[in-house]
Amino acid sequence: MAAHLLADTATLTRRSLTHITRSPDTIITTAVMPIAIMLLFVYVLGGAIDTEASGSYIDYMLPGVLLVTVAMGISYTSYRLFADLRGGIFDRFHSMPIARTAVLWAHVLTSLVANIVSVIVVVLVALLMGFRTSAGPLGWLAVAGILTLFVLALTWVAVIAGLSASSMEGATVFSYPLIFLPFLSSAFVPTGSMPVGPVRWFAEHQPATSIVNAVRDLFAGRPVDDDIWIALAWCVGILAVAYATAMIVYRRKVA
Repeated sequence: MAAHLLADTATLTRRSLTHITRSPDTIITTAVMPIAIMLLFVYVLGGAIDTEASGSYIDYMLPGVLLVTVAMGISYTSYRLFADLRGGIFDRFHSMPIARTAVLWAHVLTSLVANIVSVIVVVLVALLMGFRTSAGPLGWLAVAGILTLFVLALTWVAVIAGLSASSMEGATVFSYPLIFLPFLSSAFVPTGSMPVGPVRWFAEHQPATSIVNAVRDLFAGRPVDDDIWIALAWCVGILAVAYATAMIVYRRKVA
């Protein structure tokens, strides 16, 4: 059964990846906006922002930009899933002797690959803009692990949106709050600089802040505090809840 699922998932993933290679504009579009944000904040607004941290502003804000990159990328997963559902592709696949969940896993793995490529592009541009890191191989692996978990967690959220949407717009609009979430965190300014109140409390306790802080410390080669465990707990928790919910929605959809 497991081997059957893996084989079917691999076949359907190749199909999805082929569509992306034939239309690379999705990856380009996903990377363009975060790069534009970096240019705006570093060369226009960066000089007016006091992060109270050593190093250039690009070093401070890159982790937040990577989260924005992922949040933008998963909207295409929801879009592709909804398009397949509306186009009758799911019905065709279900009439074949293939594992039903392989269809979802193919979209999830395609999202993972596409987002990794987009993140790499953004990091390369950041290096050209002056980003420097003291992270060693283990630090880079830790950053890759956190971002991979983050991509998987948000992708399963995108799966729920794609399965539940009644229109193409509805399938993608869910990502807007996720895109703006890093802006209400420590991604671009320290939370301590925010006025005491609900906004500051939210910024200090929402998942983007702990993820950004953990990635920032890893890039800087500093010892990580509790942020990395909080970040992992957020990612794993969102992933577990989103996966379970997606499976319930999927079974009801194809029943």
